[in-house]
Amino acid sequence: MKKHISKTSADLGVISGETAATLIRNAIAEKDFANVILPTGASQFGTLQTLIAARDIDWSKVTMFHLDEYIELPLSHPASFRKYMQERFLDQVPPLKASYLINGEVNPEEECARLGALIQQFPIDVALVGIGENGHLAFNDPPADFETERPYLVVNLDEACRKQQMNEGWFATLEDVPKQAISMSVKQIMKSAHIVCSVPDLRKAQAVKDSLEHEVSNLYPASILQQHPNCILFLDESSASLLSDDGKSK
Repeated sequence: MKKHISKTSADLGVISGETAATLIRNAIAEKDFANVILPTGASQFGTLQTLIAARDIDWSKVTMFHLDEYIELPLSHPASFRKYMQERFLDQVPPLKASYLINGEVNPEEECARLGALIQQFPIDVALVGIGENGHLAFNDPPADFETERPYLVVNLDEACRKQQMNEGWFATLEDVPKQAISMSVKQIMKSAHIVCSVPDLRKAQAVKDSLEHEVSNLYPASILQQHPNCILFLDESSASLLSDDGKSK
């Protein structure tokens, strides 16, 4: 894992998005296609905006998956990640070769199986991810399942995760936040050739410290990124503020 600390969250969004754009262009230049994973959530706005504005990406050669979706949440709900991905990304770029969104309104086990069969046909070149306030990777809350080979699985959302979603304004009350979701598994994320992890803001500082300065543990799910050979972690001064001097210099 490499690390880059920007001064502001806006700067972070620019450099992480530009890095992702370069990696996607490189994959297309090498293979004539690129398979990508794209993130959702408030912390990813800047990265996605930069990626959307990037020049010279032939989106017709890109196949996209996304990370997670709530179970039984209607597509019309403001917090739907399908809605987020459609409105904030797919509607903003030329048509992709293919996009595979998670449908949380159907049988979740069948949806996991459907998506799992699909993603195994498209080895991922570039995955864009974030880290939750509780250290989760996608919706793999602690203690995360580091062992399952299933590409997608049904997960229970812990209270810290659900509070984050409420505090970000996606839901009016904690009770409104679904208690289950479909998530891409940790092992599936780690199979990506390159990972661009964008983590702005002070509220993520403890999770960043735990993910970088603890030994790899499923109690700190994003700590697994330490083991990825081509992961770049993009922080700003706020999200990096609790790191030790050694952690900042690594």
